[in-house]
Amino acid sequence: MNNAGGSRSLTISSPEKEAINLNCTAVRRLSHALLPSMLERRWGCVVNITCSFEPPGINGANVAKTGVHAWAKGLAREMAAAGITVNCVMPGRIHSEQIDQKMYPTEQARNEFIRANVPAGYFGDPEDVAYTIAFLASERARYVTGQRLYVDGGMHRAL
Repeated sequence: MNNAGGSRSLTISSPEKEAINLNCTAVRRLSHALLPSMLERRWGCVVNITCSFEPPGINGANVAKTGVHAWAKGLAREMAAAGITVNCVMPGRIHSEQIDQKMYPTEQARNEFIRANVPAGYFGDPEDVAYTIAFLASERARYVTGQRLYVDGGMHRAL
């Protein structure tokens, strides 16, 4: 499971190398290092934690995570016949230190965002993401590959 990342705002002139290295290159390198043992067993899964919110502005993490989506789709197609699945999980607003203390530090801020953006009416818990990952890591998900699964209470708007 790849869960590296950071979300630092960038301007038009900001270098994106750090965001690309952390959010995309590291994911690819780790996965590629583990693929030989999965190929030998003819079973395995790669789960990438990416993002589900449409970018509100310029951010290197968004560029990198979109790159992960494209890479994961191609890898899924190449590895499917070997019994290896590759998917992306796209969490929405999940209770965490970043969400609860930095992005929405007050109950009012959380409630305003929820009313405007989250049809389910609440932020998710880490377990909501964990259940999805546990399914994808199981043999029950053997035919699920190359997918982006949103765990966001209906927040994602695009088709």
